[in-house]
Amino acid sequence: MSAVSESTHISSLGKTDSLHQRVLASFPLCDIAEQDLTQNPQFCKLLATLSQHVDQTGLTVPLKTELDKAEQKLQCQRRLWLRSESLHKGLQEMIQDHCIRKHHATVPPDQNMLYETMEKSLLVSQCIRQLDPSSTTNQDQPSILGLNPQQVMELMPSEKNVQRMKQSLPRELEKHLKKKCWGLLSYYQPEWESESDGLKNTKLSHLSAQLDKEKKRAESLKETCRENAVLLQRQTQLYLCELIKCIQLLQSFILDHRLKMQTDLDRKKLDYFEGKCELVLQKIKTEMVEIQLETYTADSISAHRKIREKLDTELKACLGEKQSVELKLASFEILGKEFEVLAEEYCRLRQEIEMKHWALKEFTQYNDK
Repeated sequence: MSAVSESTHISSLGKTDSLHQRVLASFPLCDIAEQDLTQNPQFCKLLATLSQHVDQTGLTVPLKTELDKAEQKLQCQRRLWLRSESLHKGLQEMIQDHCIRKHHATVPPDQNMLYETMEKSLLVSQCIRQLDPSSTTNQDQPSILGLNPQQVMELMPSEKNVQRMKQSLPRELEKHLKKKCWGLLSYYQPEWESESDGLKNTKLSHLSAQLDKEKKRAESLKETCRENAVLLQRQTQLYLCELIKCIQLLQSFILDHRLKMQTDLDRKKLDYFEGKCELVLQKIKTEMVEIQLETYTADSISAHRKIREKLDTELKACLGEKQSVELKLASFEILGKEFEVLAEEYCRLRQEIEMKHWALKEFTQYNDK
């Protein structure tokens, strides 16, 4: 039972994929991805139904038929116009070639008359075409320079020269067109330039079919390139979407790994800085010991010991003197305030005696001098 359901599921998936591919192929100009069709199955069915009534360009079948007919009519009109235009251009080129030959070599009088008649006929015909109003223009508009087609027709060459031109023109035109065709053939295949005229004519008769074949091949390659470009664009979009998803997933992995490793990293940094600080402290202590060893030598230490002993002796003497003074001061404090007044008087008399001794000494030294 499970195998049957699995096979049914696989077949349904295959049908869905084929439907998606058919819809994408039917609307190549629409920017639709296969993911859009998967997410919107009803829209996919609508496009599949619509693809039965429209072509790849979005035109309906009746409108496409009318467009093809109009295109065929346009092509027919274009061929007629190109035929007359090519003939006109060919005649102009023949006249230009004749003018060039006339300046470089002597031209027979009959050919000179032929090309002069042809040039004048072309000019008159062109002027008549400019003067003759068409069905889409206003018939009452003023003519150019006040001329009418009948007046210009009077400038046509004589009927005799025109008849001679009509008899000689097909042969000359055939020569000119054959020369142009051989030039085109030599341009298309330069190695055929040295072939005989008969072989050139044979290859020239197949040139049109060969050019059509290559044109169709070029159009087919162009269409293939366009389809490949659309497919490449679609695959690029899918690739970029998948790439963005992978980048987001990678960013989440990096963030989680960074959060997990941050504690270990901080602890290692803390241990490193603690060890570095301890090393700096030990270095400072070492420097201090070295400075002390350089400063306090054996002689300086013995000298400092003697100085210390002397200072200790003087300190003891000062302490003993301090105690005796404190005892005297305590005995004096017992006598009360009256003794304090006598002590102040005694200090004043002592200061006066000292001042008089100093003055007597100074006076005696002055008299000795």
